Amino acid sequence: MTTYSNLVSMNRATCAEAGPRTAIRFRRFGRYTDLTWNEVRSQADQAASGLIQLGIQPGDRVAIFSENRQEWILTDLAILSTGAADVAMHAPLAPEQAAYQLEHSGSRGVFVSNQQQADKIFDVIDQLPDLEFLISYESVSSSVDESRLKVLSWDGLKHRGWSQLKELRIEIDFREQSITGETLATVIYTSGTTGPPKGVMLSHGNLITNANAVLSISEIHPQYVILSWLPYSHIYARTVDLYISQLVQGVIALAESVETLVDNLREIQPHWMTSVPRFYEKLWSSIERLPEEKRAPALKGIFGRRLHHLASGGAPLPKQICETFNNLGVPLLEGYGLTETSPVIAFNRFGQVRPGTVGQAVPRVEIRIAEDGEILSRGPHIMQGYWQNHEATSKVIVDDWFHTGDIGELDDEGFLKITDRKKDIIVTSSGKNIAPTEIERLLKMAPLIDQAVVYGDNRNFITAILVPAFDLLESTLRDQGVRLQSKAEFIDQKEILELYTKVVEQQMIQVSNPERVRRFLVLSRPFSLSEDELTATQKVRRRHVIDKYQEELNALYTNVAHLEDSD
Repeated sequence: MTTYSNLVSMNRATCAEAGPRTAIRFRRFGRYTDLTWNEVRSQADQAASGLIQLGIQPGDRVAIFSENRQEWILTDLAILSTGAADVAMHAPLAPEQAAYQLEHSGSRGVFVSNQQQADKIFDVIDQLPDLEFLISYESVSSSVDESRLKVLSWDGLKHRGWSQLKELRIEIDFREQSITGETLATVIYTSGTTGPPKGVMLSHGNLITNANAVLSISEIHPQYVILSWLPYSHIYARTVDLYISQLVQGVIALAESVETLVDNLREIQPHWMTSVPRFYEKLWSSIERLPEEKRAPALKGIFGRRLHHLASGGAPLPKQICETFNNLGVPLLEGYGLTETSPVIAFNRFGQVRPGTVGQAVPRVEIRIAEDGEILSRGPHIMQGYWQNHEATSKVIVDDWFHTGDIGELDDEGFLKITDRKKDIIVTSSGKNIAPTEIERLLKMAPLIDQAVVYGDNRNFITAILVPAFDLLESTLRDQGVRLQSKAEFIDQKEILELYTKVVEQQMIQVSNPERVRRFLVLSRPFSLSEDELTATQKVRRRHVIDKYQEELNALYTNVAHLEDSD
């Protein structure tokens, strides 16, 4: 396996060897269009030349504020080629959130996808003294004076770069050769489940070594096609989808949207795909309604005949889902990691899947369990630190060991099992320690429950916030002859509460008395990214959700002396 000093030289080597072959496949005018590796490198060099003409220097930061699209991949390469680092921002961020990340990182420029994203920047431009230019992939109208913020189109940037590319060729090559493994490649602000976001600094070496480590155990072959849909503002998709595909000279096929993902799967028929558990859970909820003999053909039919394996990460994968997919002949491999670890720490090997675990440590990664059960990791995948936050860095990296904040167990063969988040452990008023993740997993195994958050810190019993599986619930109501006009209406109905009481009681049979959910809220809508209830990988922001519904949760603890927990 070839070792590269930086991501730019890695990409340039791939482009030189695979030049005329397809690199990126994206949807345009109703059909998929291909971009070759030669075209990728040419456009990236043009954009890099344009950025240098705008004054970008090695060590600067330039942000990307866009949903996934082919230009995102090219922009990443262009920024890195100048010796600068990109700041990868989640597209759904509100203007104030975007302003925080741009200002905190000291970004000199920002790439946006369209007018909607550009307007978010224009709205907060007064808070961004360091921001000098905005480049949009689509045509936009600026509401900011040109003397304050230079606004260019993507095509305009490339044209500017092309016009001076010969003159700047030596400069671009010199900058590439100056990039080392220690050079900062990206800053990614963790959406986090608690507290303000922190800027995770990842180097070229962090990302290359982690991509190589995962590739070495993944059986991903040259020219394999991946259907890519997870946001590139999340390092999971960057390292695994983009950088591994470049290492194997594969094809990166972009999904149009979450809504069209299943249709795109049928059309692209990828060899592999990465996703979060939420997608696999939703997919299985539709498949399991079929007669048993039709489930395997239906599942395989969605992914196509070329599928080698699926990968899951970003949140815990229910053991039942992992077992079911693998038993039906659709290999599903779960892994584990964090933004701060580039991200992969552990991964299940193909043909050696152990459902309920996240696999074994990937090459060059060490794992150990601290005395309090916290998972620690050490190796070249560990971040350089948090941007401008030495105090936070020193709390999580101690003697080269990164403290993940997760609680877990290692078996004799090195398989890692995640049991909970350290900060999420509930301590009841009687001093009992309760891991909410397992309770939530059991609740979500019920077909009528889509999402769940368990609560009970410093309380005398456990409660929960439940989101129904609305389609199934509505069909159940119709079968019972109940006709209601809106979700908000049926949530308050006595029949609904009685139904969910039975469901919760049934699921709680498997846990001890102190762990049982005694009372609950049923919400009228799913958790959403726009409401800050989910992270970019669909992980529930527990603290935010609890804070949001704190008043309703408090009400669950009134007039309930009979619900006191006992051992």
